[in-house]
Amino acid sequence: MLYIVSTPIGNLEDITFRAINTLKEVDLIACEDTRTSSVLLNHYQIKKPLLSFHSFSGVTKIDKIMEALKSGKKVALISDAGTPGISDPGFVLIKEAILENIEVIPIPGVTAFTTALMASGMQMNHFLYLGFLPLKKGRQTLLNLLVERKNSKLSETMIIYESVHRIEKTLKELGNYFGENHKIVVARELTKKFEEFIRGEIFEVIAYFKENPSKVKGEFVILF
Repeated sequence: MLYIVSTPIGNLEDITFRAINTLKEVDLIACEDTRTSSVLLNHYQIKKPLLSFHSFSGVTKIDKIMEALKSGKKVALISDAGTPGISDPGFVLIKEAILENIEVIPIPGVTAFTTALMASGMQMNHFLYLGFLPLKKGRQTLLNLLVERKNSKLSETMIIYESVHRIEKTLKELGNYFGENHKIVVARELTKKFEEFIRGEIFEVIAYFKENPSKVKGEFVILF
């Protein structure tokens, strides 16, 4: 069996009893970064073999995990933070397991974009999650399509992730495409000590980060 286990995105207390019990019962844990996952596992005194599985993992790693699953072992898939398969390579393993008729069991929990949406004050019934925008190829095409969706009067919240290195550039880009008066919410350091929601028009949010450069830290969720 392959267990897809959601883990905290910052606050280690944001994990379910079921997730802890599952991680204690499996034979192997596949994770993005063994060092990052060890912090969580050590906190809950979980001692299990770890196997790194990330974006640069080749077919050999997938084969190794599949071999364990086919031999009857229970394997848990976790990401560095949040739900496996969302903006990480986990879906490749999940798809392969399904093709091989391995039972896949979801252990739900925290996801950054739903956490941001909960407190954003924006439309929650209809939303479009896009993960990270393409860095180059297809980026302009996608942004133009998003503008068209907004102009079609579809009442939906659009959600993207962004890194500390590109947040300011992306905000300026959104201002160019949607207009600097378009309302957005930027969530940072979710569930952590310095969690913050910056709400306002795009030009106001850009100005906020210019005036507070120390706040340009961590990973960001942008809702617009």
